[in-house]
Amino acid sequence: MNVLIIGANGHTGRHIIHQINQEKEHKAIALIRDENQANRLIELGADDYVIGDLEGDIDHVFEDVEAIIFAAGSGSGTGPEKTIAIDQEGAKKIIDEAQKHSIKHFVMLSSVGADVPEMAPDNMRNYLTAKANADEHLRRSGIPYTIVRPTSLSDEDNNLTIKASVSLDDKSKTIPRKAVANVLINSLTMMETKNETFEITEGEKEPIEALKYIH
Repeated sequence: MNVLIIGANGHTGRHIIHQINQEKEHKAIALIRDENQANRLIELGADDYVIGDLEGDIDHVFEDVEAIIFAAGSGSGTGPEKTIAIDQEGAKKIIDEAQKHSIKHFVMLSSVGADVPEMAPDNMRNYLTAKANADEHLRRSGIPYTIVRPTSLSDEDNNLTIKASVSLDDKSKTIPRKAVANVLINSLTMMETKNETFEITEGEKEPIEALKYIH
């Protein structure tokens, strides 16, 4: 499938592009805000790119797109207004446009804690509320979806085994971004992840095996 990567220039987004290029099952189309980001992503393996801004007009970015991986985030250095603008309203805008363009599958990178944002520490509550609202908007959209909620992300590169569950018993572990990218890509086509919301963290199974037995 032709997969539009939202947040392509982010840490996880770059892993997604590289892995899609390595596996050759899909074509990665990178959504970027700045033409200057294009060369780096093409070198990583992006098959194409399109320029657009989640806070602006994005109708044009869906040409020839069949599926979406939403891995965008406002970043830890921004304030609550930007978090709402990107993680919530930006995601909802992409979802609404995806409806119009008959997208086959929408994979959302969410976060552990988005099921109960009111229980989060003060410094995380706004972020998790934004994620929760975006997730619910996707579930109600009618688009075939997968919502993936990882524990805290790390840049570790040598352990890609995971645990997947509707609700993890232990949410304190971290998970490598590279492993998260693998889960997001596999979720595009696995029947076991269709219209499912689940949590992931580091574990003992290869991602494709762990996703077969979400419970």
